[in-house]
Amino acid sequence: SQERSARLRRWYELMMENKEELARIITAENGKPLKEAHGEIVYSASFLEWFAEEARRIYGDVIPASAKDRRVLVLKQPVGVAAIITPWNFPSAMITRKVGAALAAGCTVVVKPAEDTPLSALALGELANQAGIPAGVYNVVPCSRQQTAAVGEVLCTDPLVSKISFTGSTATGKILLKHAAGTVKRVSMELGGHAPFIVFDSANVDRAVAGALASKYRNSGQTCVCTNRFLVQKGIHDEFVEKFAKAIEKELHVGNGFDAKTTQGPLINEKAVEKVEKHIKDAVSQGASIVTGGKRHSLGKNFFEPTLLSNVTTKMLCTQEETFGPLAPVIKFDTEAEAVAIANAANVGLAGYFYSQDPAQIWRVAEQLEVGMVGVNEGIISSVECPFGGVKESGLGREGSKYGIDEYLEIKYVCFGGL
Repeated sequence: SQERSARLRRWYELMMENKEELARIITAENGKPLKEAHGEIVYSASFLEWFAEEARRIYGDVIPASAKDRRVLVLKQPVGVAAIITPWNFPSAMITRKVGAALAAGCTVVVKPAEDTPLSALALGELANQAGIPAGVYNVVPCSRQQTAAVGEVLCTDPLVSKISFTGSTATGKILLKHAAGTVKRVSMELGGHAPFIVFDSANVDRAVAGALASKYRNSGQTCVCTNRFLVQKGIHDEFVEKFAKAIEKELHVGNGFDAKTTQGPLINEKAVEKVEKHIKDAVSQGASIVTGGKRHSLGKNFFEPTLLSNVTTKMLCTQEETFGPLAPVIKFDTEAEAVAIANAANVGLAGYFYSQDPAQIWRVAEQLEVGMVGVNEGIISSVECPFGGVKESGLGREGSKYGIDEYLEIKYVCFGGL
């Protein structure tokens, strides 16, 4: 474990030494603004640092035995080869969050990066070599869109693979789960979200607006913990919508990710843009109003204006499925119970956010929201120390934190008799 710890630590140091170049790779292949890409590299590297430290804390247990002539031990051992399938929206961090834990536990990994963003995975491989991680421990299998389903199936069905860890859409996750069932593999799934962001009458509206801006428009709305539905109580609804629209118009700048003033890069592809358009068209046809934005940006291609909709209802597509784009729909509500019911009506539950300054309400709502992660008066909650994951159809298992390494360990019970 000391050697694993030292190699992971060195890999972390090399990432930090090369963070400028690694960030430029992310912006080039994913489109996110360079400042966000820098943030991702620091976040990504932090998982290697964290698990370098956790590698030396894989503690077993000694259990008092029921018989005098026995001793009972619990050992933790690596599960074996872990297949790691990652998405394009965080092409570096989604790899290290899994691989850091796997290598710390003593597993080897086969990484299949998203077909849109293979370069970050390969760059990490180059640094792993430089860090002295032995050949065959960190493996990357890039593949085309055409081959993705076939490669995913092989990774999930091959008996040599003991564990599958996937981040991506719920639909794909369900297919991989079916494949993994054949050999009863250990599975971690971090799937789609549909994050509610509730603003109660007692909230500090300016803070809620700042949190909303960060939570919705990071990576142009293309993250699984991005807010997908804003629920705003009637007492402050109009003030919130007005201030939110002003903040969007003033603080968000669409453009090339390498341009310093850009906060919103392009969406990942044409299909992503079409989904945003479809959600807006559907909402407007049912009576929603466009407060700001609403169309493709004049830059063309995959650039889209940050959009705010009001008069939104739960019947609209944008409140029923994940948009994965720069669209913020606002639903007005009356009571706390109503907001919680709307928030929990989804079949997924990854992140949820709410703003309130009423302590009793904070406890009630934090406990009632059916999600794996709750931000109270906070719009950005991801952090290496904290367990990342969801409930319902948002997935299985947790990543990062002291719990993240357990996903790559088997518990072995040893009964030592005849003493």
